[in-house]
Order: sequence, then C-alpha cells, then structure tokens
Amino acid sequence: MGKVLIFGLLWWLTGSPILAAIVLLIILYMLERRYVGLTPSVVKPLRRFGAIKRLRQQIAMNPNDLPAKHELARLLIERKRYAEAKSWLMPLQDALENSAEFWDDLGACLHHLGETEAAEAATGNALSINPRVKYGTPYLRLAAIYAKKEPQKAIGYLQSFRGIHSSSIEAYYRLAGLYALLGQHDEAKRMLAECGTIYRSLPRYKKRQERKWALLAWLRGMRS
Repeated sequence: MGKVLIFGLLWWLTGSPILAAIVLLIILYMLERRYVGLTPSVVKPLRRFGAIKRLRQQIAMNPNDLPAKHELARLLIERKRYAEAKSWLMPLQDALENSAEFWDDLGACLHHLGETEAAEAATGNALSINPRVKYGTPYLRLAAIYAKKEPQKAIGYLQSFRGIHSSSIEAYYRLAGLYALLGQHDEAKRMLAECGTIYRSLPRYKKRQERKWALLAWLRGMRS
C-alpha cells in the first residue's frame, strides 16, 4: 500500500507514470543497497574500471612496481578476469612469497580457474603466514573447495572461520548448507535458527553488515 501511495505522489510530481516508476525503482534500489545489500553496486564497477586503467598506466611507466601489479591483479579478480589476473600474479611469487594477501589472491584466482590443488596450496600458504588474513575469508574458499567431495572437512574450515568471527551469520548460513548436503537436516535447521538468534543480538552497526546473510538464512529456513 505504501509503495502505491508513493508511486501516486511521484506520478503527481513528475506528471509521467513512466518517470514515476523509474524514480521509485531508484529509491527502492538505494534503500536496498543501504539496508540489505543483495543487489550489486552500480558505482563500484565504475570506480574499479578507473583504478584498473590508472594502474595499467602506472605499470607501463614503471614495470618494476610490484604493489601496482598485485593491486591490478586483485581488481581483475573482482572483475572475474581470472586468467589475466593469474598472468600478473604468477611472476610475483618469489618477490611476494612472505605476503599472506598475495597467496590468498592467487588462491582465489586459481580456484575460479578450476585449478583446485594449486588453489588449495596457495590458500594454505596464506593461512600459514597469517591465519587471520583477510579476516579469515580463505577458510570460506577451502570450505567451498571441499563442500561436495569432503563435506566434513569443509565443515572444519567453516568452524575455523567461525572461530575468528563468532558472530558471523555467513558462517552459520554456510554450515547449514553443508549439513543439509550431508543429510543432517536437523542440524541444518539449528544453524539457520542460530542465524536469527545472532542477528537479533548484534548492535545496530553490525546488523547492517550481516543483514544480507540473515535474510538469506530466513528465506532458506522458510523453504526447509
């Protein structure tokens, strides 16, 4: 009902139902991005494109700029241009062998290219250097690698991630999926219920970060 009233008001203000619908969609998109975050950002890809262009120019002027090459590869991974990202990362292995961030980026790249064993090795290097690198996200990748072939091992990695983030709804949501894969449906439901419990206990600023996973957990719980 509220959306209908807002649409009517916008129609009256703009004088066009089409323009009113566009404005309403923009408003709804901005609200969703602000309070939930399921929809992709429109601004971020533009900023990333500009950064990639700037880094390419920077590297052309200084081919020995290793941090620029690493950052370029990271941005290419975000753009899902994994093969190109790999071509930038592989020559940096010796120079950045002590960088947990580098090994994690290489692991992410190799994982998406289907090079599972190499991805696991690179990710293991990252965690051996710094078990909390990137707030433990490498554990999520290892869990994804083993989710279907060795679910119990995947659960162990998710438990490690949860150990770093005790209030992470994402960890409980992913655990629910793995337990469901193992046929442990009661345990899966318990993980989903825990998502709601944790979300309600979070401070307001933290709820914004976890709202996406809380919503996904609620939707999965409705279907189970």
